[in-house]
Amino acid sequence: MRADAVRKREQIVVAAAGELADLAAAARDGEAPKLSLDKVAARAGVGVATLYRHFPTREALLEAVYRTELDRLCDAAPGLAADHAPDEALRAWMHRYLDWVDSKRVMGLDLRNMVASGAIRQVETRRRLAEAIQHFLDAGTGVLRDDVPADDVVAAMAGAVLTAAPDQQREQTERLLDLLIAGLRHHPNPP
Repeated sequence: MRADAVRKREQIVVAAAGELADLAAAARDGEAPKLSLDKVAARAGVGVATLYRHFPTREALLEAVYRTELDRLCDAAPGLAADHAPDEALRAWMHRYLDWVDSKRVMGLDLRNMVASGAIRQVETRRRLAEAIQHFLDAGTGVLRDDVPADDVVAAMAGAVLTAAPDQQREQTERLLDLLIAGLRHHPNPP
């Protein structure tokens, strides 16, 4: 791809991610909006034809957004782990994880279809998340327990997201993640 085509493609993905974040915020306020490809094109500063040239289907665009946002989330882990106390870094990363989950919720049926078709593999997503969490566990010697596998943390985070009450989804999930972090802290003299 030519450099200008790559740049336009990236602009479209960034614009779609921004639209999804806006929709997630609106959904928390009770609305149930759907991603408009016309709005994405306008936000990216390209025509709809350019959007469709890069992403011939809505699913292709959403898959690119999913992968880009997953990369961004997972790539943030090493920096956070290096710059903050391990438990604080993990909590900050989990907050980003919740933002990522919120934007995936508004994908709804589209995301379920991508998983069903194999375009998005849950096992791959879970592996990527566990690798990111491992950065915090590795940096957490003396602060975080060393007997908890990263995949268990992923499962607990997913459980918190899935079980939180719909009318207080974000607030309850944040409290559950705080409990998870408290349980991950190393206690030299447990009761």
